[in-house]
Amino acid sequence: MKTVAIVQAHMRSSRLPGKVLMDIAGETMLARVISRTKRCEYVDSVVVATSTLPIDDVIERACERLDVPIFRGSNSDVLDRFVNAARAYSADVCVRITSDCPLLDPEVSDHVISCFKQANPAVDYASNKIPQSYPRGLDTEVFTLKALEDTWRRATEPYQRSHVTVYIYDNPDEFKLLSVVSDADRADWRWTVDTPEDLEFVRQIYLRLGVHGNFGWRDVIALLDERPELREINRGIEQKHVHEG
Repeated sequence: MKTVAIVQAHMRSSRLPGKVLMDIAGETMLARVISRTKRCEYVDSVVVATSTLPIDDVIERACERLDVPIFRGSNSDVLDRFVNAARAYSADVCVRITSDCPLLDPEVSDHVISCFKQANPAVDYASNKIPQSYPRGLDTEVFTLKALEDTWRRATEPYQRSHVTVYIYDNPDEFKLLSVVSDADRADWRWTVDTPEDLEFVRQIYLRLGVHGNFGWRDVIALLDERPELREINRGIEQKHVHEG
């Protein structure tokens, strides 16, 4: 079974436009996410999925420089884009990653993938975000192509089409779900990038732990325990809700 990580990326962030190509210690955020995803032991290939809008042409050029394959599809129907990307690259198992998580930890993602693959009886979907226990920004979702295609056929609401997996985890009676939880609840820690404050927080982490990026989430926790003032940089930022788009 081929496992493909699909990284969602676009230039149209409502709160921080163009964030995926902004610099983090000498590399773009997209490059950081791709590099970390490629280090996952249980991922066979990494693909970036973006829209066909002209504004996202720069993402295609960035992927060419990074030597990573790209799929371009619908702007508004992200679910359709995602399922067609999975089909184009012959995925049996999909790993959904978003391009605004430059602190993604390959060890955490591999753990979620491993839990998914070792589940007995088998499950359709596994993630470490429902419920949230890891810091927000380590989110990894794993699901079968069949579950994705079933979702593509059944999801009708606009927010279900713009958010790839919401139909799956909102319908536990239709899919077998697995939650992967951390040994320590850090759900209120924000490591994703959606605002200038988030970007500054992540930049500070890289500057202190190494521009090479070869550090894990526990290294970040240790740093924040030592330098709690860093958490104040983006503490007041609220996460957007699914229905906000």
